[in-house]
Formats: sequence, structure tokens, C-alpha cells
Amino acid sequence: MMKKTLLALCALTVLSGCCNKKWNRGCHSSHSHRLATGETVWFELNSAALSHEATSTLQKQAEWLNSNSSAKAKIEGHADERGTREYNLALGEKRAMAVKNFLVAQGGVAANRLSTVSYGKEKPAVLGNDESAWSKNRRSEIVVSGK
Repeated sequence: MMKKTLLALCALTVLSGCCNKKWNRGCHSSHSHRLATGETVWFELNSAALSHEATSTLQKQAEWLNSNSSAKAKIEGHADERGTREYNLALGEKRAMAVKNFLVAQGGVAANRLSTVSYGKEKPAVLGNDESAWSKNRRSEIVVSGK
């Protein structure tokens, strides 16, 4: 119950922000925001490989980042709850690095504008103990700051 309450409070905090979610128009540069269009890159179980759908999403993100050259982005890597903490942190880092490497090599985004962090299983998008929940937690998200 406590996890659900905390998750609800976090969601309300995010949703009550100052921003128009679409491409962060009207935001103050001191805030950080997730890219609104195609923001999430999904991964298969125990994998950091980018699917065709993921590369399409990342190409759109690269275009936005390239057209907003003062924006910096933090790439967050996540894993589902299965596996040890150490394994999931390493997998989250591999996922974040796969996204960063694509944005730099294929998207033309300057590497010094991108940072990575792994949360492993510590910040689930969905709570649950089934494949439906786990599949939504195997992800990478981009958080933009400055603009």
C-alpha cells in the first residue's frame, strides 16, 4: 500500500509541473523533463539491444535534441525487478549506453550533451509481478534539462 501511495504522489508531482509536455515549450531552464514524443525505449528480457522500433524512436529524439542545441539530456536505464540489484544496475547502464551510443553515432548528437544513469529495478514505471508489468519496466527514458 505504501508503494502505491508513494507512486501516486510522485505521479501527481510530475503531472503538476509547469510545462506543456509537448517538446517542453514554456519550461523554465532549471527544470528537467522527459521528452514527450516517443520518450521510452523498450527492451527485451536480459537485453540492451535496440529494436527497429527503438531506433525509430531514438531518431525522433535525436532530431529534437539537434534542433534544441542548448538542451542537455540524461539517459536513464531501467530494469524489471527480477535479478539481483547488481545485475539490474549493470543492465540498466548497458541500456542507457546503447541509447547514448545510438544518439551520438546515428543521430549526430554531441556526446558532451548526454549523460547516463542506471536505476536498475529501483524506479519501476509499473508495479506488479507479471510479464505485463515487467515489460513496462525494461526501458530507457531521456530527461532533458535546459533549453
